[in-house]
Amino acid sequence: MTGGTALPRLERVLAVVAHPDDESFGLGALLDTFARGGANVSVLCFTHGEASTLHGRPGELAVVRAAELTSAAEVLGVSSTTLLDHPDSGLASVAVADLVTDIADAAARAGPTQLITFDLGGVTGHPDHIRATEAALGAATALGIPVLGWAVPEGVATRLNTEFGTAFAGRRPDEIDWTVPVDRTRQQKAIAAHASQSADNPVLRRRLRLLGDTEYLRRLG
Repeated sequence: MTGGTALPRLERVLAVVAHPDDESFGLGALLDTFARGGANVSVLCFTHGEASTLHGRPGELAVVRAAELTSAAEVLGVSSTTLLDHPDSGLASVAVADLVTDIADAAARAGPTQLITFDLGGVTGHPDHIRATEAALGAATALGIPVLGWAVPEGVATRLNTEFGTAFAGRRPDEIDWTVPVDRTRQQKAIAAHASQSADNPVLRRRLRLLGDTEYLRRLG
């Protein structure tokens, strides 16, 4: 792992995400790398993802996606998951203080030495992602632990936005603290476990192709 400084020793990492599949589509290669490196990895997900416009499997989406999260987490070597019932695509309406309490409760069980979440701006611009990051920062301050932010380089964001009309927020090289070599084998299996969301997702496939075997992290707090 390279960058401006050495990545802190990762003993127990709590990933804070908004939707089932964020832990795989976004953080998957990193969580797998951390777990294979000996870290205990847990996931806190704020919503069941019931508002998604993708529905690649039959059944009630909230139930389907909960099961997919469990399967994907097992593939990635995640030791425990906590899935909450906050409103999908409505997380910004939930008080940050309430979400901070949720994280504190999960942290009491997992004992994290670090949190990992989305970069500032939520990477994709999704309001739920932005809110998750705000909550993680608030919780980390209270817990006295650092926050790692999953980021994408500026060049990758620009390509995706040009090709798909997306709203990815990328980072210049001088804004990225750590460059992490990854093996995407388990991430791809975890993505496949989210069949309701991954069967028709060209943006995801293109992003992973552009990133290759590297992921990027920022120090958020």
